[in-house]
Order: sequence, then C-alpha cells, then structure tokens
Amino acid sequence: MTKQFSRTLVTTALPYANGGIHIGHLAGVYIPADIYVRYLRARHQDVLFIGGSDEHGVPITLRAKKEHTTPQHIVDRYHNLIKESFEEFGISFDIYSRTTSATHHQMAADFFRHLYDSGKLTEQTTKQYYDPEAKQFLADRYITGECPHCHNANAYGDQCEKCGKDLDPTQLINPKSTISGAKPELRDTTNWYLPLNEYQAFLEQWILKEHTEWRPNVYGQCKSWLDMQLQPRAMTRDLDWGIPVPIKGAEGKVLYVWFDAPIGYISNTKELLPDTWETWWKDESTRLVHFIGKDNIVFHCIVFPTMLHAHGGYILPDAVPANEFLNLEDDKISTSRNWAVWLDEYLKEMPGKQDTLRYVLTANAPETKDNNFTWHDFQDRHNNELVAVYGNFVNRALQLTKKYFNGVVPPQHEDALTDCDKAALEEMSTVRTRIEQLMDNFKLRDAQFEAMSLARLGNRYITENEPWKQWKTDPQRVETVLNICLQITANLAIAFRPFLPFSSEHLLHMLTLEAPEWEQLGNSCLLKEGWQLGEPALLFEKIDDDAINFQLEKLAASRREHEQQAAAAQAAAAGPKPIAPVVDFDTFAKTDIRVATVKECFKVEKSTKLLQFTLDDGTSQPRTILSGIAKYCKPEDLIGKQVLFVANLAPRKIMGIESQGMILSAEDADGRLVPLTTSDNVAPGSQVG
Repeated sequence: MTKQFSRTLVTTALPYANGGIHIGHLAGVYIPADIYVRYLRARHQDVLFIGGSDEHGVPITLRAKKEHTTPQHIVDRYHNLIKESFEEFGISFDIYSRTTSATHHQMAADFFRHLYDSGKLTEQTTKQYYDPEAKQFLADRYITGECPHCHNANAYGDQCEKCGKDLDPTQLINPKSTISGAKPELRDTTNWYLPLNEYQAFLEQWILKEHTEWRPNVYGQCKSWLDMQLQPRAMTRDLDWGIPVPIKGAEGKVLYVWFDAPIGYISNTKELLPDTWETWWKDESTRLVHFIGKDNIVFHCIVFPTMLHAHGGYILPDAVPANEFLNLEDDKISTSRNWAVWLDEYLKEMPGKQDTLRYVLTANAPETKDNNFTWHDFQDRHNNELVAVYGNFVNRALQLTKKYFNGVVPPQHEDALTDCDKAALEEMSTVRTRIEQLMDNFKLRDAQFEAMSLARLGNRYITENEPWKQWKTDPQRVETVLNICLQITANLAIAFRPFLPFSSEHLLHMLTLEAPEWEQLGNSCLLKEGWQLGEPALLFEKIDDDAINFQLEKLAASRREHEQQAAAAQAAAAGPKPIAPVVDFDTFAKTDIRVATVKECFKVEKSTKLLQFTLDDGTSQPRTILSGIAKYCKPEDLIGKQVLFVANLAPRKIMGIESQGMILSAEDADGRLVPLTTSDNVAPGSQVG
C-alpha cells in the first residue's frame, strides 16, 4: 500500500560555487525539480523547495589558486551569480542559501559531534601524500602526475581527464604537488570515518526491498555498490578551507565536503523556518525527494541516508529521481574546456527565451539515458513546436475571436455539437488525468508532451472546422467552434504552467484570467459566454539562423582555444623549443634590430589577434607595424613604452595594412607572447647589437 504523506520536501543538488550553471545542470536537476514543485503547488499541496550553493571542497580552492585570490572571494562571486541566474530563469526556490552561512556551520559541526559522541564514527590512520615545501597534506586534486593507463602527463590524483579512469594518487607516475611543484611524500595522517560496512544490512533492506519503485539507474547503481560490499569512508579531510572538525586533536582538518554539503539541505530549511524546520525533517508524514544527477546517486542514496540513520530522528528520502547526463553537440559537457552553454550568458544572449530553454531541455530530458542538446534542435523545437503548434493555435483562436466577435467569448451551442466537437471535448477532459499520472511518477518529459498534445488537438480541431469559411454561411457554427478553441486555449494556460511559467502568465493576461485552479484542467467552461478577452499578441517569435550561428561559433571558438591551450601545455611539458640551426655572424649581422617608442596602439578592426603600432623609430616618418599579440596585451598599456623591432624586414600587407617590420616578442611555456622592451629609455632608433 502506498504511504500517504502530509507534505513534500524537495531538495536539489547544491551546485559548486566555483563556476556558473550550465544546461547540463538545468536538464539534470533544476528544471525537473522546479516543474515538480510548481505542479504540487498548483494542486495546493504543502511543499517546500530547498536549494543552495556548496561552497567548500577542493574545487573551490583550486579556482581561488588559479585566480590568485581567496576561496571566500570565489564563493561570494559565484553564489551571487548562480542565485541571480536561477531567479531570472524562474527556478522558484523557497530559499537559496549557502554552506558558508553561520547556521550551516553550526548545524554541520553539531551533526558531526553527535555522531562522534555516540560512537558512530571510527578513527583511522592512513598514508597520504604530503607536500614538504608547502608543509601540508594534499587533497587528491592537488596532486598531478603521469596516468598509468594512457600516460597523460597531467592526470589528477583522483582521475585522469584524458582517459576517464578513476585513480588513487599513489598510482601516478612521477607525482608532484600543484601547490609547490615538489615531489610529495607519503606520511601518516588520522581521520574520522563513517563505517558504511556496519550499515550494509540496513541499506539492503531499505533500498533493495523497500524502494524497488526507484528508477532503474538509481536502483541499479545502489545495488552495484552494495554488491561490492561497502567500506568505511572518511568524513574529514586535511584542508584549510571548510568547516573545522569540532573535536580535540583534529586541528588543521575540516569536514569532508560530502559530509557537510547534504546537511545544507537541513540547515537551509532551518534558516528559512527556524521554529518549524524539524517538522520537515523529523516528522514521518513528510516526504523527502532529492533531485540530483547520476554522479551524486551514491552520496544521496547511501552516504547521506546512513548519516541520517546513524544520527537518529531524521526521515530518509522517499524518492531520488536522478537523471542521466546531457551532452552538447554530441560531445560531453566540460567546464574545463568551456564546452557548455552557461545560463547567465544564455539569459543575456536570448532575452525573454527562458521558457524555450525550459521546454527544449525537458523535451530532451535525460531521464533514463544520456541525451544530447544541439542548437539546431533547439531552433527546430522552438520554431516548429512552440511557435508553429502552441503559439500558432493560440494566436488563431484569439485573432479570429477578435475579428468576428470583438474579443468577446461567443456561446457554445450544446444542442448542436458535432461528433468532431464531442471528440475534442472528450480528449480535453482527460488531459489532467494523463498529466498527473506521469508527473506523480516523475515522467516529466512525457507530461510536457501531453500538454503539447493539447495544443496539437487545438490546431487539428480549428483546421478541420475552418471557421473562417463558415462565418458567412453559418455564424452559429462559428460561435461553437471558437468557443471550444478558447476553452482549449484556457486549458493550455493551466497545463503548461509548471513547464512554461512565463508564457503561461502571458497567455492568462491575454485571456484576462486569474490563474485557474489545477483541478479545472479539462473543464470545457473555463471561459464564460460574454467574457471580454484582452489584446492578442504572439506567445513566441521565431528564432532566426543568425542567433543559432552565433552560439555555434561561440562553441567553435571554445574548442579552438582549448586545442591551443592543450598544444601549449604539451609543448611546455616537452621543454623549450629546440635551438634553430646555426647561422654565421655575417648572416646574423644583416638583421637590423632597433628601439622605437610606441606612439599609438590599437586593435585592428575585424581581427582578434592583431594590434597596429605607430612607432617613433628616430626618423622623421612614423612607422606602422602589425603584431599578433592582441590576446595577451592591452593596447593602452603599451603606449609610451619602448619596444624592439626588426627594422629591415621587407614590408608586407596584412588585412590591407602595410606592416613595416616586426615587433620582437618572447613566447613562454603556455604560448603567451610578451613584447620585448628596454629597461631604461634610450633614443628612438638606437640599434641593438
């Protein structure tokens, strides 16, 4: 018998605050969670939607190190970016907080201390790499070396990103610290472990016997872990960024990010509802639902439930509708390669198109297997479904009502309904049941398809009945046809509301309706005879090829840049470029290298690489030289400086501009070009010898 719940607590995986949100995150976690919550709210169910940023862990410190700043600066920047992007996109959290909050730090520390005091944690001493120069233990991501499988020279201590193999740091060939470059040493360190092996029987009963209804990918991954027999897992780390371990003897250690992060669901609830949060986490009549990606299944189905069970008093998740991964243009989304569509950039470049991205990502949702996003499919679904089906039907219904009845809802003549009318009304009457059955089982992609099927019904119905042809001969028939079309339109505003909140609000405005109750979905009398409609307007406008080509070029540019960086890294690993063949002194003496003062410098129009220099070379005529260093230098920083140039190089035209020589630059290991300058000012035209 299905358990009955009084309320539903919905959580979403906490995104790392070391970067923005991309479409993989949206498709896997945040759009499905928001759709489900909006659906429950529409049904007036008691629901709470909890989100927040994960602001601890090694990825944060790596980003800070790369940008020469502090972890706090990084998390402040990206937490705000993520929060604002979610708000603009319509992800309707009740709270979106963070794991650096005082409430979270206290709750996570108290949770750990409770487990420690009740003897639920074990203490173990193990070997871990230590940086003798930086004088600290190294997290796996702070160690690089040669992969033992594919021999990639820059594999991390936990994974090789080239071949994808999971690694242990001790497997790396020639490991080194990314902090100091030193060769790390294995030293003893003590940490506190959650003995998952002691909860094997509990987890087997709870998951494998009591939750057979979970999605196959979730159930299957859990079974695989349980079949391999669980092992103790460290809940503390030797790091300086995170929540300090709240016991004596643990100085210099912090809580493991996967211990602290899921507690963020609880602390964020407490931050929102300081007096009643326990009702949502400790009352058995609360249903807990985690929306996550498949890479987080083990933490949400094995580690976190074990923590909750070991602590005691907390409810366990009832559903974990984890999605698979979304690829981009037939390639794996990669933040390190910038192979992604970032939400904050999308909102700027595609203004007013929030619902389009919500629709396309739901239509392609990777619910049971990995799926693929392409910009051409995005354009096709928008133009051929949102515009040509949904938007087209709504516009036809409203425009014809305006034309024939001045925007007033005409009567429906029930005594003259045809078989076609009855069939349309019957199909409309079942849409609520069809959508609810799918939504209740987290089949959101199919539920959205049912909503669009209602729009297809409307288009088919209006095309078959052709009211524009019957107006002069049978106006009463036209009244019935347009009344039914308008009822379908009003039902579309309800059906699409969880999926497309922005366009649904727009449609309700055109219908001059307050949002009808969800229970009214399928009703054939939503719009009463004589109701005055608003001014019709297009729900969606076509997306042209230029907008799509712009996005494709952005991705192509990201790929080119990554390939250049990879080539530069490979070159750096190989060492300095070999010395060119020897030339005699007389040949070298023919090269006339001189000093010039930069009078003007600016980027060449339509070029991403070229700077145009105007030089004072000591003669009476200014000299123009083009140099491909725009990516590495700001033109304004070079004006007034003295540079070295080859004065007797034959002139040549580049992009229609004659370049009269060559600026000398040095190329470092990562391919960066730096113009050579003088340490002291000398007379322009001075020869270098």
